Amino acid sequence: MQSIHQFRIKDIEGKEFGFEAFGNKKILIVNVASECGYTPQYAQLEELYQTFKDKLVVVGCPCNDFGGQEPGSEADIQQFCTLRYGVTFPLTQKLGIKGKEAHPLYEWLSEQSKNGVGNFEVTWNFCKFLLDEEGRLMAFFPSSTHPVSEEIIDLI
Repeated sequence: MQSIHQFRIKDIEGKEFGFEAFGNKKILIVNVASECGYTPQYAQLEELYQTFKDKLVVVGCPCNDFGGQEPGSEADIQQFCTLRYGVTFPLTQKLGIKGKEAHPLYEWLSEQSKNGVGNFEVTWNFCKFLLDEEGRLMAFFPSSTHPVSEEIIDLI
């Protein structure tokens, strides 16, 4: 499977959606957490989403795998993101990112044998994967790369 469009996942409210719904847009997938030093990136992710929403969708994937920095329920996460950062981009249910608890989406994003591009290790919250309009992986960015950095904007 060389395209993310074949994945189905549940949003933060428990409704299933498929990535094919974003077929004509690039997709930025980010593992997010509410109690992380990088949490202020939510504001930049929302800015990126609002600026480029005609050609980009941001998908936040809450994760508690790194330092236990996303301990809340989906309802807690959604409330935090909405009230604190005005997040309007899609959020998924809490996902496992690494190890044997890794969600198949993140296995695909991280393994060259599945994504056809490269092996990428998600080492902390707010790592970013950018996919093209066909759902193919284009690039990986570590937590330290800001969402509105030239590196990301140039690829959008």
